[in-house]
Amino acid sequence: MSRLTGGDLGAPLGERATLVQFSSAFCQPCRATRRVLADVSALVPGVAHVEVDAESRLDLVRRLDVLRTPTVFVLDSSGNIMKKASGQPRKADVLNALAQAVPAAPPQNRPYDPSHGTSQDSDEM
Repeated sequence: MSRLTGGDLGAPLGERATLVQFSSAFCQPCRATRRVLADVSALVPGVAHVEVDAESRLDLVRRLDVLRTPTVFVLDSSGNIMKKASGQPRKADVLNALAQAVPAAPPQNRPYDPSHGTSQDSDEM
């Protein structure tokens, strides 16, 4: 796909992964998505959550083909886009996407189960 840097996002990338959320001011599902991604980033060590205002970053919106808000990208530690999904994600789906993007941690440091079901829809988180 593509790669994003901390400079692109205006915030540092996470040590292990970054959840990037494109939002807009009057987007109701964006608020719920913000809560889900904040919960996941607090739960999984080394994962950052960065929210981008789509209206003020049209350059990124065009570059990444963001068609609606919320749109969420899962980046690996180098900023490579591993997953893209639009709409409000479920927490379990975000954890599954992270399990595919984040290098495995030792079991005692991994607070989520990467075998917890997988989504069949490629546009679903």
